[in-house]
Amino acid sequence: MTTNDPFRHHPGLRALIKPREDSFFADFHVDKAIEIGKKHGRATDWILTEAEIEADRAEALAGRMDRDLWVFAYGSLMWDPAVRFTEVRRGFAPGAERRFILFDINGARGTEDQPGLMAALDAGQGCHGLIFRIAARDVPDETRSLWHRERLGEAYLPRFISVETDHGTEEALAFLANHAAGNIRGDLRHDEQVRLIATGEGFLGTSREYLENLAAHFEEMKIEDAEVTRLVTDVRAYASG
Repeated sequence: MTTNDPFRHHPGLRALIKPREDSFFADFHVDKAIEIGKKHGRATDWILTEAEIEADRAEALAGRMDRDLWVFAYGSLMWDPAVRFTEVRRGFAPGAERRFILFDINGARGTEDQPGLMAALDAGQGCHGLIFRIAARDVPDETRSLWHRERLGEAYLPRFISVETDHGTEEALAFLANHAAGNIRGDLRHDEQVRLIATGEGFLGTSREYLENLAAHFEEMKIEDAEVTRLVTDVRAYASG
């Protein structure tokens, strides 16, 4: 293993992270999201325009386009980052928390008739995840597809947060819940979260499948999250009657 190996700190992650070239999200663009939505008969007026997404990216990365960029991953970005990276580390974000507050009626994991629920990153008591380093030369291209994936709508805001690793604390880009957005529901009770996850379904599948997939990946990657474990137990109990 060389010092240039992206997995030099955690070789066991190599088999658990999808290569960029195999990812659906490689070179992702807002037009693809609109095409998918229309194919499934879903409204797409909630999706930001390319100009809005690019303006948001330019503002967030002002003065940072010519340097290496760390990105914090707390969900599917961990095993499917879809970006070229030169280093990956396990990390802990002390001021953030993974919370099930992303209310979905747009069709992916829920509809108006069967709303679903997914995870978002919010302010909180700490979150385990991964951070990926994007080399300065790749930042302009790789953040384009990242923004078109994470900033399709108003649910997330790009922010820089501190992430602790075994090799030092880094400042990393994260996409945090925007509580001004209508689909961020920070006031949901646990029983409401359980019901939405147990019953929500869209064209990508059910919210329960999303949760179970998340939990399975966390187990493989040795990511600890007591709330995910609790939700899995309670959703299974709800579904079994």
